[in-house]
Amino acid sequence: MTGRAVPGAATRWRNWSGNQRAEVLVVHPTSADEVADVVATAARDGRRVRPIGSSHSFSAIGRPEELQVVLDELCGVAVGEDGRVTVGAGTPLYRLNAELARTGWALTNLGDIDRQTVAGALATGTHGTGARFGGLATQVRGLQLVTPAGEVLSCDRTTHPEVFRAGRVGLGALGVVTAVTLQAEPAFALHAVEGPGRLSAALRGFEDLMTCTDHVEFYWFPHTDATLVKCNTRVPLAQGLDPLPRWREVWDDEILANAAFAGVVAAGRRVPALVPSLARVSARALGPRSWTDHSHRVFVSRRRVRFLEMEYAVPRHAAPGVLAELRRVHEAGDWRTAFPVEVRLAAADDIPLSTASGRDTAYIAAHVPAGTDPGPWFTALEAIAGAVGGRPHWGKLHGLDAATLRERYPRFDEFLAVRDRLDPTGVLANAHLDRVLGPAPGR
Repeated sequence: MTGRAVPGAATRWRNWSGNQRAEVLVVHPTSADEVADVVATAARDGRRVRPIGSSHSFSAIGRPEELQVVLDELCGVAVGEDGRVTVGAGTPLYRLNAELARTGWALTNLGDIDRQTVAGALATGTHGTGARFGGLATQVRGLQLVTPAGEVLSCDRTTHPEVFRAGRVGLGALGVVTAVTLQAEPAFALHAVEGPGRLSAALRGFEDLMTCTDHVEFYWFPHTDATLVKCNTRVPLAQGLDPLPRWREVWDDEILANAAFAGVVAAGRRVPALVPSLARVSARALGPRSWTDHSHRVFVSRRRVRFLEMEYAVPRHAAPGVLAELRRVHEAGDWRTAFPVEVRLAAADDIPLSTASGRDTAYIAAHVPAGTDPGPWFTALEAIAGAVGGRPHWGKLHGLDAATLRERYPRFDEFLAVRDRLDPTGVLANAHLDRVLGPAPGR
């Protein structure tokens, strides 16, 4: 087996939040050919293989069972004159963003975390917010993918188009993605306006709020009617930048949003009865602010307080009702919830297992501190979202199986047909993928 491996010994692995752990043999291939050798050898020996990026998923989608392929050696960014950028699968998003900015380009939309690798973010359907904008996978124009047979496929809309269609959100189930081509656009700035709001007002005027500018999201603080609303408007770089003063950035984003919030979470875990009061303090802590900066610097936030997350994608028109019911059951349940609920939008896309496949979508995300039991809070969100056909984020916690997910995704069997052809014996699967996709036919 080529690549930088740990022969004869298991390496301890854990994900970012610490809720997924394993001891597994690890290999770090340095090229697509080495990936092909590793995967084909594992298939011949009857071993299961899972590729991994930065281990930022909360679900067990990346949990290895026998052999883990770490893609950290497959890095690099090559930007073309037309904004087509080819990226090694293991390149972290923050490195890609920095190189694009240096060369005068930017990704159209981003999530609020940039620690994931490009391939890992695509595999799980990472998205940002914006009623007119799709997730990261909608920017993909080509994939290089290694199949369990050891074949290196280059896929786009005309070459292996069925693999390309499915592989843009592929769950790591079709092959090991080794390189991605994305379409960037000329670099732009975002004018950010943040400030307090009310959940009751957001529910009454949901469409007006969420479409008032290009990228809108809000956070609802349970135990209160308070929200924090973030509105980002796309502006040309030529208009100039007006970034936050360094002291304000440190105060808001490091001291209040991270250090002070960590104290709130810790206090709530020690004395749960304090959580409602602490939630009201958190809701008032971040005051109004506005600034203009490079797009990736505004899209992305620092997340230093570790947590577990469940996020459901629901039809956009159904979001106010889902949030109203979530608030009702939260108040009736007398739960202690320190983390805010995040609400975002995405445009419909044509990707079979994208959470926005075929419908304009609202995302509703709940969180609990890492190391705690989500209990009835996550159960409630899953039930309420499920009543309107909600689809769980592939990288976040949920309890659905293949039978239920097939009902939520009209093109579910289209994806499975590609999976069953490329990986008929489930070389790239694990117990989690067996649950959410069903076992491969030859397993």
